[in-house]
Amino acid sequence: MGPSGCGKSTTLSLIAGLDAPTAGTVTVRGNQVDGITDSAGFLFQRDALLPWKSVRDNVLLPLQLRGVRSDEARTRAAEWIGRVGLRGFEASYPHQLSGGMRKRVSLAQTLVYDPQILLMDEPFSALDVQTRNLMEAELLGLWQGSGKTVIFVTHDLEEAIALADEVVVMTAGPARVKARYDVTLPRPRDIEHVRLDPRFTELYSKMWNDLRDEVLESYARANAAG
Repeated sequence: MGPSGCGKSTTLSLIAGLDAPTAGTVTVRGNQVDGITDSAGFLFQRDALLPWKSVRDNVLLPLQLRGVRSDEARTRAAEWIGRVGLRGFEASYPHQLSGGMRKRVSLAQTLVYDPQILLMDEPFSALDVQTRNLMEAELLGLWQGSGKTVIFVTHDLEEAIALADEVVVMTAGPARVKARYDVTLPRPRDIEHVRLDPRFTELYSKMWNDLRDEVLESYARANAAG
């Protein structure tokens, strides 16, 4: 799992094959990306749930689009709805759910077709702190032992350290890699308690020194544009 400090969603779009590079090439698992990356699942900052479909039907949708047999699709959808803690809400619609519950549906919708790469663009940024911590813990629990690669864009340095094996700090623009840090905090991790580990504080301090100039530059650009 590799969250990116001050990351750029453009990077995720290139990996997913939604955008083409202006120069050079993008390779995923040794293969050059020249179209949509079938092995990647994308979780956006805003959920992409269809408001006229129930929880069950939203989770079923990617399987139906891939031509998965109806009985197998329903079995897999039911399994993932249960795994994200939404059993009993299968017939509910997005407007009937809290923000955290909608994120759980989006997570099930993305993981139900078993992508090997999970691309996450600040997926929890709109949630309150308590719900955000719950969703981070949920993600770690689902990811643990799965063998999946997760690339997680976030502007929250604490979130990056708590989740990651490696944090990549990007420049404010144009997006370039400024620094990389290995996160050697032990797993499995408790989202709340890992932040109290002295090694967490040490990593935070080192990374913030790299990130601070980029944050200040971003603020300066925003103020100039306004």
